[in-house]
Amino acid sequence: MKDRIKKQLLGYLHTPPLWRGELLGLKQFDPGETMPQEIPDPKKEIPSLASNFVLGKRMESFFELLIQNNNRYKLLANNIQISREKITLGELDFLLKDLHTNQNIHLELVYKFYVYDPSISSEEARWIGPNRKDSFLQKMEKLKQKQFPLLNEPETMDFLKTLELTPEDLIQQTYFKAKLFLPSRFQQHKFPKLNKECIAGYYLSFKEFDSINYNNFKYYAPPKQDWPVAPEFGIDWVSFSEIKEQIQSSFDKKKSPLIWMKRSETVFEAFFVLWW
Repeated sequence: MKDRIKKQLLGYLHTPPLWRGELLGLKQFDPGETMPQEIPDPKKEIPSLASNFVLGKRMESFFELLIQNNNRYKLLANNIQISREKITLGELDFLLKDLHTNQNIHLELVYKFYVYDPSISSEEARWIGPNRKDSFLQKMEKLKQKQFPLLNEPETMDFLKTLELTPEDLIQQTYFKAKLFLPSRFQQHKFPKLNKECIAGYYLSFKEFDSINYNNFKYYAPPKQDWPVAPEFGIDWVSFSEIKEQIQSSFDKKKSPLIWMKRSETVFEAFFVLWW
């Protein structure tokens, strides 16, 4: 994929926040019109991205790069490890200063892919990871119960003193970006609390995928680092029979692959095939 890392950055940048304002007691960060007019080259600015960063850390690097190239926010510190007697208590993602309001912000960055499972009774609990290992509610609880309270630990206060700050000087926000995938029959379903712009595709079981007449299309299963990228940038497109073999290989590892489908030279779709 040509300019792969820059396409990943653009995928991150164009992924919307999961909600606007406040949800379940958490305030969403609003970058406003702060992103640079000219997108910096992440391959040049962050050469370490050539190594195998996990998706979450890669997104943090993109956010840091964009913040460093905007006119509103000043980066005070990031990736701050808080330890007690050589035991890590946690990490603060970012400390920012809003130069327009003079407000200091403790920001936790989140970038997620969720599928909607209508079999779960609680509406908000229905958003789960494609491998069923995590969920939207679990992440929200972790933010509220672990990551945000870390600001008030004595060891954190000691670090804040080096910036001439106290916990009371900071407001706490999350920048929670996500791509959502629905069952095909739920395409018109309304989700009033969430940003509908986050809906990025749908999901299928292997049986559904195999039974639909998709034989004439081309496919690509991107590695996880490329999941934020727009599907039209897929490479090495393969046939229906070849992608089924790749899907089965992912299933053997209990992984639900993201699949890009090329219907024509101008029409593309993204969907998960779920292993469970």
